[in-house]
Amino acid sequence: MTEPRIHPTAIISAKAELASDVVVGPYAVIGDGVEIGAGSAIGSHATLKGPTRIGQNNRIYSHASIGDDPQDKKYAGEPTRLEIADGNTIREFCTLNRGTAQDEGVTRIGSDNWLMAYVHVAHDCRLGDHIILANNASLAGHVHMDDWVICSGFAAIHQFCRIGAHSFLGPQVAMTRDVPPYMMVAGSPPQPRGINAEGLRRRSFSASQVRNIKEASKILYRQGLRLAEARDRIHKLAEDQPELEILVSFLDAAERGIVR
Repeated sequence: MTEPRIHPTAIISAKAELASDVVVGPYAVIGDGVEIGAGSAIGSHATLKGPTRIGQNNRIYSHASIGDDPQDKKYAGEPTRLEIADGNTIREFCTLNRGTAQDEGVTRIGSDNWLMAYVHVAHDCRLGDHIILANNASLAGHVHMDDWVICSGFAAIHQFCRIGAHSFLGPQVAMTRDVPPYMMVAGSPPQPRGINAEGLRRRSFSASQVRNIKEASKILYRQGLRLAEARDRIHKLAEDQPELEILVSFLDAAERGIVR
């Protein structure tokens, strides 16, 4: 069995667990309770603190801070953790914090996500799969972000917000409310700007599915309906249009209000 390819200047805790083919660059620091899966690479000067579990084929670039304490004044050293799945790219100077005891005690990152330089993911966030967070995007604590979201540079998401699947957030938006699936949001203050039609086509949604999603968005945003009325109409459409089911589920769970 081959040993992990660790640069001699790297500092690796005896209580860390690295797969045999993990690459660790110069001056990286990997602390107690860090687990790193096969095929992953840790860049120079990156700092990883546990308890943190990192899956397979992740690429963490230089100066990233992964799994450090949550930036929460209530945090008092409780044993919380960070979990990162597979195939993620985490670029320079990203900061990903562990969870807090006030939530489930874990921050979760899914698979095949691309986090560009200086992205911040705070405590207790939950990210799905295939997400792109552009440079300097910042997620406050307890943010939930579903699959295939694209978040432009310098976007800021308020704590406890939910960002629905396939949505697109424009540059420098400051989100304080939930964003339903499929929607594009831009401007200051943020406003819905239609559906993410091009993104859906790139993900092989059919023309009829895109059309159905567009009609549902018109019910939600252009017919002057109360949210409950719009939700009921979309519920009925979803019976024959399964692509609307994630929109229905999202609206059913809405608690803090949606961008509208």
